[in-house]
Amino acid sequence: MSLLDEIEPMKAEALAELSAATDQSTLDRAKGAWIGPHGKFTGLMKQLGSLSKEDRPLAGKAINKAKAELEQALAEGRERIELSEDTPTVATDFTAPGRRRRLGRLHPLTQVTEDIVKSFRKLGFVVADGPEVEDEYHCFDALNTPADHPARDAQDTFYLDTPERPLLRTHTSSVQIRVMKEQSPPVRIIVPGRVYRRDTADATHNPTFQQVEGLYVDKGVSVADLKGTVEFVFRELMGPKTQIRFRPHYFSYTEPSFEIDFSNSLTRKMGKDWLEIAGCGMVHPAVFEEVGYDPEQWSGWAFGFGIERIAMLRYGINDIRLFYENDVRFLEQF
Repeated sequence: MSLLDEIEPMKAEALAELSAATDQSTLDRAKGAWIGPHGKFTGLMKQLGSLSKEDRPLAGKAINKAKAELEQALAEGRERIELSEDTPTVATDFTAPGRRRRLGRLHPLTQVTEDIVKSFRKLGFVVADGPEVEDEYHCFDALNTPADHPARDAQDTFYLDTPERPLLRTHTSSVQIRVMKEQSPPVRIIVPGRVYRRDTADATHNPTFQQVEGLYVDKGVSVADLKGTVEFVFRELMGPKTQIRFRPHYFSYTEPSFEIDFSNSLTRKMGKDWLEIAGCGMVHPAVFEEVGYDPEQWSGWAFGFGIERIAMLRYGINDIRLFYENDVRFLEQF
């Protein structure tokens, strides 16, 4: 049989093999056997030199035409196999109930923070923010904190080991200083954010936690304004029957200073009439002088409380560490 006579039978055999392939690996083997670098049609091309001048162009044309048909069959085979692999082997029951997708939820601390912000926005407050890596001036000096105050000690505060000796802020009060330095009164802000202290992690303490601070500065601001604001916010957060009381306390940046206790059904379930929840007071004149406010003209109050504490009371959680363990079994309850 001459070379010209071999082409058509070989093509028919190759097409049959490509059509019979049921998976990609079988198809690739068939391709290599027929039109690959060492395939049979490649071998035919190498034999063209042995043909006469008359037969050589005819054979070359026939081989190229056969290879083109095989390439087309190869492409069709790939498409057929890919389609079969994507086709479900089991019929779909469109009458079956759908599968509910699991939706993400806001973290409980985020939920409580948003509720706090929403309550204060009803009173005209805006949210302010500032750096978590602070300096001693904004975190302590400008807030009238004495140089020998225990809060400034390395046992209580995280200092960075650099010549400038920055620190991780211990409260968000530093943002109050930054805002007053940049903004003329009146000022009405709240500052939710993360703070850091050298506490050993246990059920009620964590080295990092969330805090919210508030500041109101205007002419004629009094303790009555502070008490009215606190009562409104905590009744929004803890229920309309929540009662509030102030107890005298000491903070270096407020004078007079108070601790805030609250009482409602939650405290009574815990067997307590009152429970401490926050600290507050009238802004100290020395703080106003530091930021360039005239304490004879302007007055104001400030407060601060932990967001985790509100969340623990609201949801009946007895361990602060649960908020930071990323346990889905805990988080999906909110």
